Amino acid sequence: VATDLLSGSFIDMLYNAMALASLGITRLDGLQGNVAIPKKSAGATAYWVAESGSPTESQPTLAQVTMSPKTIGAYTDYSRRLMLQSSLSVEQFVRNDLAQALALGLDLAGIHGTGSSNQPTGILATSGIGDVAGGTNGDAPTWADIVGLESAVSVANAAIGNLAYLTNAKVRGKLKTTEKASSTGQFVWGDGATPLNGYNAVVSNQVSSTLTKGTADSICSAILFGNWADLILGLWGGLEILTDPYTGSTSGTVRVVALQSADYGVRHAGSFAAMHDALTT
Repeated sequence: VATDLLSGSFIDMLYNAMALASLGITRLDGLQGNVAIPKKSAGATAYWVAESGSPTESQPTLAQVTMSPKTIGAYTDYSRRLMLQSSLSVEQFVRNDLAQALALGLDLAGIHGTGSSNQPTGILATSGIGDVAGGTNGDAPTWADIVGLESAVSVANAAIGNLAYLTNAKVRGKLKTTEKASSTGQFVWGDGATPLNGYNAVVSNQVSSTLTKGTADSICSAILFGNWADLILGLWGGLEILTDPYTGSTSGTVRVVALQSADYGVRHAGSFAAMHDALTT
């Protein structure tokens, strides 16, 4: 019995959902040089004075948010025989796959970028963001933890703009079965457009579920809350895709290379808070 190859019904793999695209982050496109955005980090101080007295001199403090291009890349080689025998458009298939890989990698860096090894600094590695700790060895997230994330941002005077939570599917499942208080029948993760503490909540497995806290090795998840407009994505040029038929020309191999230069910056660290040790099992 012959087998028909239904290339028009090609089944793609299941990818993580993009996390940051729907949260309203700020994009700066078409950058060329390194970027330094000035900001005021502290203001002048007011003093009460006696009759004919003079206040003490004070000055605002200025700082900068800096960004410089970091490059993410990937490449794929495909053979001459694959190109001859496939009923798919091989080069377009490879281009789409590389573009998807870079988009997910760039998205992931905005959350988990370490700031080292040529990576941007993501939110979770940004110094000064709010911190809500579950426990020495992690803990199951509670209603108090979710409110604590909101409170940390509010205490920093940053509870404005595109406020939303971000976490992964494991945490959502846990919070859907976690009551706000015992025997109330009211669960932490509710229904509707604003299911978590009255705010929008985005779910993506780009948010790690393999973090470590104490003896909770590689089983902790992150939960983030903040004003996502204060996360800046800078892009130097667009996505570059190069087809190279020369490197493997003796064997007929074609190489497709994809590159993108980008960086992230945070306007105010206090605009974000995170729980790094949420347990879901």
